[in-house]
Amino acid sequence: MPDSMQRAKRVSQSRLSPIWIVPLLAALIGAWMVWDNISSRGPLITLNMENAEGIEAGKTLIKTRNVEVGHVEAVRLSDDLSHTVVTARMSNDAARMLNTETRFWVVKPRIGREGISGLNTVLSGAYIQLAPGKSDEPQDSFDVLEQPPVAPPDAPGLRINLVSQVGNSLSAGDPVTYQGYTVGRVESTDFDPEKREMRHRIFIQAPYDSLVTDTTRFWSSSGIDVQLDSEGVNVNLDSFETLISGGVTFGVPEDVARGNAAKQDATYTLYNNEESAREGTYDQYIEYALLVDDTVRGLSRGAPVEYRGVRVGTVVSVPWHFTAPQPDTLTQFAIPVLIRIEPQRLESNEDVNDDIDDQEVRERFETMFKKYGLRATLKAGNLLTGALFVDLNFSQDAEPYKSMTFDGKPVFPTVSGGFAQIEQKISNLLDKLNGLQVEPILDSLDQTMQTSQQTLEEVRQIAESVNAIVSDPATQQLPGSLNDTLQELQNTLNGFSSGSSGYRQLNDTLKQLEILMRDLQPVAKTLREQPNALIFDREVQTDPVPRAPQ
Repeated sequence: MPDSMQRAKRVSQSRLSPIWIVPLLAALIGAWMVWDNISSRGPLITLNMENAEGIEAGKTLIKTRNVEVGHVEAVRLSDDLSHTVVTARMSNDAARMLNTETRFWVVKPRIGREGISGLNTVLSGAYIQLAPGKSDEPQDSFDVLEQPPVAPPDAPGLRINLVSQVGNSLSAGDPVTYQGYTVGRVESTDFDPEKREMRHRIFIQAPYDSLVTDTTRFWSSSGIDVQLDSEGVNVNLDSFETLISGGVTFGVPEDVARGNAAKQDATYTLYNNEESAREGTYDQYIEYALLVDDTVRGLSRGAPVEYRGVRVGTVVSVPWHFTAPQPDTLTQFAIPVLIRIEPQRLESNEDVNDDIDDQEVRERFETMFKKYGLRATLKAGNLLTGALFVDLNFSQDAEPYKSMTFDGKPVFPTVSGGFAQIEQKISNLLDKLNGLQVEPILDSLDQTMQTSQQTLEEVRQIAESVNAIVSDPATQQLPGSLNDTLQELQNTLNGFSSGSSGYRQLNDTLKQLEILMRDLQPVAKTLREQPNALIFDREVQTDPVPRAPQ
């Protein structure tokens, strides 16, 4: 190898090329973006729905106050195929709104009592509405409501519970009215199978929540209520909306104090109608058993117990414990009826909630039973419907009072009512009729009938004679002859009418007669003064000569 050639120098080269900085930087940026995306993602929640109508994965949004707070990621059926499970991703800011009071429902076109809603989703599609709650307990699984809630959880107003032992045709959204004006809505209804009662939750919006107090009564409003009872026919009409769908109305009875303001989540009884709600005010009572000898047809539960027209109680059961042993002092089987005496009906508004001394009231009644003859009677309250009521009054002819009990209840003494008295009078009348001597009466009646037949025969003969006279041709010509006679008389009278010759002759004759009578007046005067003047000459009387007084 020639000396002029130099040896190559070995230089160490870097193992990492600068070109690798670009992909490394891209990887770091990607990792940061992934971390940022994951850290900014909100919680994943589960929504349980009856069906997924209008819900699409990746499209359907979740909104609150028209602001997007999440979207649907997946839609599937539940494991038991009973409902739909929707998985939704919420925004990070929406996590604080998810708690036990949060509500979800689907916004879509609806036609309801309040009109048409959700028309803006016709083009954009349905979305899920979120109503935030105020609870501090978080939750990630929710049941989507079938209908939009009446009011959001934070809406100002009053939420209370209504309990009913009878079936009420109420559903969510039905109106709650006060004197015909809508002040709230029914939020939910369900049935408790253990207690066998309906439970309704209602919302009354502010400021009308101040109308509800602890003495308020609630009752169902069907729009039209027709009652046939002992007081007659009652027809009550409510608003047109309740006429179509029903609802709830409330108020404070007239004879009850207004009371204090109601509390949130308070529980009230839902009565069937206004009358039963008013009767529910009287929660203090004394029970008596009536042993009735008369028929109880027409006497029903809820019938009034009155004292001289003033209601003092209510019939509770008809019949009551029909198979229970009867007291030995009774001479015949009686129909047991349970009644309640309600002293609160006679109290003033201020005293209606005061406690009643049961023992004192019973002692007063015992005194009236023994000393004054207070008795109970069944009377007709309405002739149209045949409804009966229990009337309390004093009877002077009542049998002596005997204290007794029936199935643990004191017995209120009774007397027969008006129908039994009428039956007794009819029975007495029939007895008197049976005691009458009928044969002499029948003989006399037979003689009277024979005499009547003879009289009728004579009348018939007279009628035949009259008919023969009328049928005679001579009798039939009498009207024509009488007419001719009347015509001749009319012609004669016309001859003496004013202006006729006969009338003038008669007038001249009367004038001559008048002159003759005037000429005969002096002769008549002379004959009055001297009747013999026609035979002897008339003596001329001289005039008297006056003389002077002596």
